[in-house]
Amino acid sequence: MAQSHHTLLVVGGGAAGVSIANNMRRQNAGINIAIIEPSEKHYYQPGFTIVGGGAYTLKQTLRNEADLIHSSVTWIKDFAEIFQPEANTVTLRSGDTVGYDYLVVCPGLQLDWDKIAGLKETLGKNNVCSNYSPDTVEYTWDCIKTIQSGTALFTQPPMPIKCAGAPQKIMYLAADRFRKKGILDKLTIEFFNAGPAMFGVPFFAKALTKVVAHYGIKTAFNHNLVAIDGAEKTATFETTDSEGNKQQVIRPFDMIHVTPPQSAPDFIKKSPLANAAGWVDVHPNTLQHNKYRNIFGLGDAGSTPNAKTAAAVRKQVPIVVDNILHLMTSKALEEKYDGYGSCPLTTSLNTVMLAEFSYDCKVTPSFPFLDPRKNRWLWWWGKTTGFPWLYWHIMLKGYRIDIPHKESYAKEFMTGD
Repeated sequence: MAQSHHTLLVVGGGAAGVSIANNMRRQNAGINIAIIEPSEKHYYQPGFTIVGGGAYTLKQTLRNEADLIHSSVTWIKDFAEIFQPEANTVTLRSGDTVGYDYLVVCPGLQLDWDKIAGLKETLGKNNVCSNYSPDTVEYTWDCIKTIQSGTALFTQPPMPIKCAGAPQKIMYLAADRFRKKGILDKLTIEFFNAGPAMFGVPFFAKALTKVVAHYGIKTAFNHNLVAIDGAEKTATFETTDSEGNKQQVIRPFDMIHVTPPQSAPDFIKKSPLANAAGWVDVHPNTLQHNKYRNIFGLGDAGSTPNAKTAAAVRKQVPIVVDNILHLMTSKALEEKYDGYGSCPLTTSLNTVMLAEFSYDCKVTPSFPFLDPRKNRWLWWWGKTTGFPWLYWHIMLKGYRIDIPHKESYAKEFMTGD
């Protein structure tokens, strides 16, 4: 028997979990809500790019979890371990069980550092850095500001990952730093991507190719980082030739920024909620679990094939909340999520290309009168000031702000150079 029971139980206290709880609280005052979240710290992860680039401090990305969860919401400071959806319960690491009427699963994803041989042993030294963890992001800036010459490598693993543009965002910030210091011509910058192109949305991939050329960056696609030797300063990549034969390529470096492979958390993978790939198995438009009607999933751990970004969460939260309320009142669920995601691509220390898109790589700008392929200072202001403010003061507090995005885009932008 469950030790406690809640009308709505949320697994995960990140961007999605806190937003769900506070959004539901505003829509249905008095509802019994609980969040399972072990961490006492909450980071604004989109800010890690500019922390690594030296334009932001880690402290600016950090808040106490206790300050974000409303006093009317029960905070269960523990790890979710086992799901029993037939019994409507979740077992915690402590052994306690928690019951629910409705469950929202949004624990984020996990960083699989150990899938790259030698990485854990050298990360944070030997000029091996990564923006993907608060424990390592500040070392990225140390590497960028101290390197004077040589080879700087930037890697991207197979999809899906958090913010598909992040592996190259830090590369452009580094390149711009090098240019401003007058040492860009003394450095060879190379981008090794396990994927086949600069970006998954062709409309933006073409524009990013121009950014790469602007900095003189070399690119290598279908190259996946599999091992690293920090002491010897070598990185080993696996690539596949035209006949399907795997080969290994070893590259020396003076600095390397590593984006780790990522996957659903292990406790999700082994649960009855997961699909064959390990993600929370939900309907792509309603975000309701495909087997259990009273369970929903969103954010990075969900199976929806959208970009895993905070902007996607912003669109998903009200859809999940409304559909739970529809279930409570026996109304039909709404298929409103179209796969929207946004990736503010930092292309220099004062410009950003605002990439917005939905399922099937449809370009879906919120400001259709502005060509989204253009690098603009306006979006740099958004990246450093506007978007963080919206995150902390609007989204996490459960307010709804819907900036409509347009699914059909201006013909001249779609077809022109």
